[in-house]
Amino acid sequence: MNKLFALIAILIISVGCSRGIEADLIVSAKLIWTGDESNLQAEAMAVKADTVLAVGSLQEMLAYKGSNTTMEAYDNQMIIPGFIDTHTHFMDGGYNLLSVQLRDAGTPEEFIERIKAYAATIEPGEWILGGDWNHENWGGELPQKSWIDSVTAKNPLFINRLDGHMVLVNSKAMELANVSNQQADIAGGTIVRDEAGNITGIFKDNARRPFYKVLPDPSLKQQLRAAKTAMEYVASHGVTSVHALNDMNEAYAQLHKEEEMTTRVYVTGSLASWRNALKDAEAYKGGDKWLRFGGVKGFVDGSLGSHTAAFYEPFSDTPTDSGFFVNTPDDLHRWIKSADSADLQVMVHAIGDRAIHTLLGIFEEVEKENGSKDRRFRIEHAQHILPDDFVRFAELNIIASVQPYHAIDDGRWAEKVIGAERIKRTYAFKSLLDAGARVVFGSDWFVAPPIPLEGIYAAVTRQTLDGADPDGWVPEQKITAEQALRAYTVDAAYASFEENIKGSLEPGKLADFVVLDKNILSIPGDEIRNTKVIATFVGGKPVFMKE
Repeated sequence: MNKLFALIAILIISVGCSRGIEADLIVSAKLIWTGDESNLQAEAMAVKADTVLAVGSLQEMLAYKGSNTTMEAYDNQMIIPGFIDTHTHFMDGGYNLLSVQLRDAGTPEEFIERIKAYAATIEPGEWILGGDWNHENWGGELPQKSWIDSVTAKNPLFINRLDGHMVLVNSKAMELANVSNQQADIAGGTIVRDEAGNITGIFKDNARRPFYKVLPDPSLKQQLRAAKTAMEYVASHGVTSVHALNDMNEAYAQLHKEEEMTTRVYVTGSLASWRNALKDAEAYKGGDKWLRFGGVKGFVDGSLGSHTAAFYEPFSDTPTDSGFFVNTPDDLHRWIKSADSADLQVMVHAIGDRAIHTLLGIFEEVEKENGSKDRRFRIEHAQHILPDDFVRFAELNIIASVQPYHAIDDGRWAEKVIGAERIKRTYAFKSLLDAGARVVFGSDWFVAPPIPLEGIYAAVTRQTLDGADPDGWVPEQKITAEQALRAYTVDAAYASFEENIKGSLEPGKLADFVVLDKNILSIPGDEIRNTKVIATFVGGKPVFMKE
């Protein structure tokens, strides 16, 4: 690096600020992957204020060097556009970082002990939330409230399975929600009961609704702490923008007002309550480069892990069950048509093949009814697709918003649930791309970690977390590292109508970029997950620097 700066000093003397515009920052690297097809690779970039001024060779960029320009040289590193995570539950991710950690609990005993230890750190009456437990870690037995009632006697508990579609509650929470063994089943949900008909403590999807009435609303102070914690965490993984789905809250507006945001956030509201989202969008005039409004997110079905995703054929391990819709097609059609008429962007969760096929049909009908426009409908997850539906994504201009980490996580057990034939079209990123669909990547955080390098690794290798598939699970669906990178940057910006201001490093766009210690386009796929984020810049300012 010292030799490089000596060369720079010599060049500065000879070149000076010859362009007449002085850059605030000039960064150079072994490789800058810009994402701009007309100038895909470069070695230096000049930044003015929060915007890319120019991209090219180091000598070209030195024409923008002035007396106040900061020089940053990353001789052996790679610079890429900032990662855009198109699917997060961002505030929940922040809350979960501050709550009990159960994602990697490997046995029922460890599960219980972690809850006991956390309960000892909080005040009586305070809710135990978060969790992200995964019963597949210990063989598939669902947890029960009887496991944890004795260690949570003073605290109501409502903890999520990591897919966000199933919770475990304790007896204290049931008491507060006035839920007893006589509780009636709720459409679009499941209450799990033992052989005697007693509630075990597991509630799936809509069956969780009675508890929402008693769950406490976080204070503004708690919201701000969660938001700041979440922003710091994702910055350490190179994420500069997130789509925060169903995530309306006070904290974003407060942080924006105080100019304390370090992550750009696209906030969406609920599809069923689309009028509220429209009010927010109108109140903020759509937002700005830091905080945007104008989208809504809804649900067709549940999840594969909870056996609540809607399929045409029954689950292989539960022949009497094929999942269900959490909202009726008629309701979905009405909400989508209304939200689209109000120029809100519509994105809908659909996982099972029946859910996806039905949603594609609704989107097609609404487009005919409301007329042609640049609406950019999105299907969130799009995990299990019928063979004839891949091309429909392209024909209908539907964005497939997918989360590659789910493939290497669920791949450990998915065949047990849906069989060998259906997994051939599961998490089928290559089939979507080959069909001409626009594919964008996200994490689904808190459900999965918001680490794009893990997502790229997953898409490129498809090596499941248990190591059982060294050549890749459903390997014909592997994609290249560059395709995966585009799905996290260029195409991710398109998914929120922001391709003109972010997603690539080119003059006039925001200077959101990440420094990596390796060139992820040239190393073996299984080394991608070991790549380190050296620095993250948002608007030309560092928001994370590795120590």
